[in-house]
Amino acid sequence: MVARIDFRGPARYRIRSASDLALAVLEVSARRAVKGPRLPGWGWYLEVATRALRKQVNTAFTMGNVEDARRYLDSLVIDSPALSEVNIRQVGHEKFQGSWFSAKNGTAHATVLYFHGGGYSFYPQAYAGFIAQVTLAAKSRTLALDYRLTPEHRFPAQLDDALHAYRWLLENGTDPGNVVFIGDSAGGNLALSLLLHIRAENLPLPALAIALSPPTNFDAELNSNEDFDWIDKRALLRWRDWFCGEAQRRDPLVSPLWAELRGLPPVYIQAGRSEILYGSIQAFADHARDQGADVVLEAWEGMNHNFQIFGPDVPQSTEALRRIGEVIAARTDAPRTRETAPAVDG
Repeated sequence: MVARIDFRGPARYRIRSASDLALAVLEVSARRAVKGPRLPGWGWYLEVATRALRKQVNTAFTMGNVEDARRYLDSLVIDSPALSEVNIRQVGHEKFQGSWFSAKNGTAHATVLYFHGGGYSFYPQAYAGFIAQVTLAAKSRTLALDYRLTPEHRFPAQLDDALHAYRWLLENGTDPGNVVFIGDSAGGNLALSLLLHIRAENLPLPALAIALSPPTNFDAELNSNEDFDWIDKRALLRWRDWFCGEAQRRDPLVSPLWAELRGLPPVYIQAGRSEILYGSIQAFADHARDQGADVVLEAWEGMNHNFQIFGPDVPQSTEALRRIGEVIAARTDAPRTRETAPAVDG
């Protein structure tokens, strides 16, 4: 399957996106012809996507302001076939905004509260395709939260929005035992933080949380894997400083690595061993294991940050989404696709 690329918005952004993408294709193709793939298991598409995304993020940070950066990131969209298989309905509530995703064919057996990535600063239009893929894999109805963004709205604005959305689900009769929090990148951080927050608020806990490449320590040293990832240290530090102040970096609601994790529902994490955040993600999993918490990290060899978003053109992304569906089926009332679905706790 070949992804369909759509350029949108003002011409100056479309031209810049097309130029960055074309340069990424040329650079990767020339390098692979001489030296082969950057890492074992990297196909051409994955390598081009990694290079193009890095160029996009770096270009976005050269824009005059964050609104221009957002318009630029929206100028290139990889359309997912999954979008044709879901219905999308906007949710306008006085305390939060979001969208319902539901499969056109099939029954939803779980409710997903989804938190998008983007460094807490961006919510590109391209996310709709990925959330559709998650909805189909999870066999869920999915409430994708459109939380307030930084730098205009700093911590804890995003956590407040997430709490309001979860309270709304409960108030409208959603069974918490059939709710799954899922988040990627910054959204994975938010999923973990919301678990901690609702435990402190004595609210019913969901069945499961799934975090894809989550930042777990905003006070971490970032010294590895930068060469293989599509985000670099400069971008991460900018996002960190937009999100919270220095004194907040070790707040457990900002950096779950410093949290008491006992008594939480199961947490399933996917991460790439070649992503810049892998060290802090592994440290979080080790911390959870030391506390006896039900946290499982599945590390994918050679993969980088948020590799799940690369879609059906990357076998590892397809397999990761399949695993998400299996884990949800094992922890909720969703029908299992195999005789024995794997348990989260290994």
